[in-house]
Amino acid sequence: MAKQEFILDVSSRADVGKGASRRLRRLEGNIPGIIYGAGKDPVSITIRHDAILHATENEAFFSSIIDLNLDGTKESVVIKDLQRHPAKRQIIHADFLRVRADVALTVNVPLHFINEEKCIGVKQENGQIITSMNELQVSCLPKDLPEYIEVDMLDVHVGDIVHISDLNLPEGVTSVELSHGEGHDSAVVSVSEIREQVIEEPEAEAAEGEEGEAPEGGDAGGSGDSAGDEESSE
Repeated sequence: MAKQEFILDVSSRADVGKGASRRLRRLEGNIPGIIYGAGKDPVSITIRHDAILHATENEAFFSSIIDLNLDGTKESVVIKDLQRHPAKRQIIHADFLRVRADVALTVNVPLHFINEEKCIGVKQENGQIITSMNELQVSCLPKDLPEYIEVDMLDVHVGDIVHISDLNLPEGVTSVELSHGEGHDSAVVSVSEIREQVIEEPEAEAAEGEEGEAPEGGDAGGSGDSAGDEESSE
């Protein structure tokens, strides 16, 4: 499947600061951003809010090379950080990192779990899938950057754990975690047995049931206590 292309029109801005940023968002429907990296000076930019909000609704946006049309020139970048409003569906600020064809990137790539409904551990062994990781940090050249990495659950049994080292990474793509050594081979997903819960009757209810089965006359101790109570009341 061909990779999606993401193109955003942006413009440089000289008016910076909190006050200027508020005016952009409130009056013009724009948000502030910045482009940096690749040995060049940072550039403060303005982006249409609706354009970037629409782009971020696509998961692939976060693991793709983005083309920014900046005042008639093109900048190839990846998204490095987004600041969002804590309560509203609103982006506050965007950071973009320039990319160079000959320099490796470090990017978080989404994991796509396939064949979950056909998983042996689920379908045949009464198990459930427990996901420990939804994305993987990878290093690669821009041309090798994948939109996502597939994790095939078909042959995973109950008790099995899929680690980073078990993933089939595309050619030219390496795991940042594994580059730190075997001790960083984290679990990605596992299949655990579903345990049935046995609900026991509360002790109080059990005790009431036992008393109800006692003979009508009661035991000797019970009769004596009753009699004593009656005498005392008289």
